[in-house]
Amino acid sequence: MTMGGASREAAVTCLLTLLLTGHGTQNVPTTLAGNGECRFPGKQTEGTPWPLQRILLDELWQDTKGAGVRVAVIDSGVDDANPQLSDAVDAAAGRDFVGTTDGTVDEAGHGTKVAGIIAARPRAGTGFVGLAPEAVIIPIRQTDGRTSGATDAMAEAIDHAVAADARVVNISQDTSRPLTPDSPLGRAVARAIAADVVVVASAGNDGKDGRRKNTYPAAFPGVLAVAASDRNDERAPFSQSGGFVGVAAPGVDVVSTVPGGGQCVDSGTSFSAPYVTGIAALLRAKYPTWKASEVVDRIRRTAVRATDGRDDELGWGVADPVRALEGTEGEARRTAPGSARPDPAPLSASETRRDRDARVATYAVAAGGLLVALVAGTCTVLRDGRRLRCGGRMR
Repeated sequence: MTMGGASREAAVTCLLTLLLTGHGTQNVPTTLAGNGECRFPGKQTEGTPWPLQRILLDELWQDTKGAGVRVAVIDSGVDDANPQLSDAVDAAAGRDFVGTTDGTVDEAGHGTKVAGIIAARPRAGTGFVGLAPEAVIIPIRQTDGRTSGATDAMAEAIDHAVAADARVVNISQDTSRPLTPDSPLGRAVARAIAADVVVVASAGNDGKDGRRKNTYPAAFPGVLAVAASDRNDERAPFSQSGGFVGVAAPGVDVVSTVPGGGQCVDSGTSFSAPYVTGIAALLRAKYPTWKASEVVDRIRRTAVRATDGRDDELGWGVADPVRALEGTEGEARRTAPGSARPDPAPLSASETRRDRDARVATYAVAAGGLLVALVAGTCTVLRDGRRLRCGGRMR
C-alpha cells in the first residue's frame, strides 16, 4: 500500500516484485485513497466540520445511531487508543495481514481516520463525531501504509470480515490495473455480496487528468463506489470519474480521528467512502431485514443531484444521510426495490458550476449595459446643461 507521496523507488520495487513472482494482474498493489499527511496525536478540533454542519444530527439519529452494526475497516489498522474510538473497536475480531497485531496498530493513521468518520463516539470539546456513533468497528490491517498492499491479501481480509459477521465493509483503497470478476479479489467481493454484506469502496484519487477509467474493487459488480465531492457538491478535482461511480460524498478538508487522540484534516476519496459506509450502518440498524442491495439502492436513490440522471463524476449524486433514513420501512422498501437503475431523486435547488457561471455572466453583461447607459446619460445632461447656460436650446 502506498500513500500519495510514496517514492518512485518504492513503486519500482513493487513492480519488479510483481514481475519476478509472476502474479501478473491478479495480485497487484493497491493504493490508499487519501491525499494528505497528519501528525498524531493531533489537536482536538473544537468546531463542527463542514460535512456535519449540513446534517441535523438529532433528525438523523431519531431512530438509530447504528447500535450493534458491525463494520469492517480494511485498511492500515485502527488505533483504539484514540478516546473517540476506544469503545468502538472490537479488537478481538480484528486481524493483521501485515504483522502479528490484532489490527489496532496504525502507523499510517489512515485507517483510524476512516474508522472515525464511520463510528467515532461523541466527546466533550469537539464538534466531530462519526455518522453511526454506536456501530462496531472490526479493524483489519491489510497494509502498513508505507509499502504496497496486495489484492490477494485484500481478498483474504474481505473473507475475514465476512467470517467476523461484518454487515458492512469499507475499503478505502484501489488499483487501476484491470481485474476480472474471476480474480481472487473479484471472487472475494462476490462472496461477501452473496453473504448479504454491503461493500463500499473509494473511487480513487487519479482523476485530475479527466480520464474515465475503472478502479478496483470499486468497479466490481455490486460494490457501491464512492467519489469525492467538495463544499459546492461538485466533484473534487482529484476524484476518479467513470461509469462505475455510484454516489459521491464529502472528500475535501475532512476532519477525522488520528492515532493517539485528537483529529486532523485530510482529503481524498478514502474519506468519502466511510461517510457512505456510516449511512449504510445506520440503514442496517434501522432496517435489519433489508438485503444489502436494498441498502445500496436506498443510498443511491436519496442522493442529491443538481442535474437529472446519473453522470460519471458524481454517480447518482451526493449522498444525503437524513434523506436516506427518512420514512418507514414499508415506504423505504417501495423506493428501494433493488433496481440497477434508480429512479432520480427530485432535482436539487442548488446550482451547478455551469449554471452559476452563466448567471454571473448574465449579471456582468447587464451591469455593463447599465454602466454604458449611465455614462451616456451623464454626458447628455452635461452637454445640454452647457447649451442652456450659453443660451442654446435642447434638440
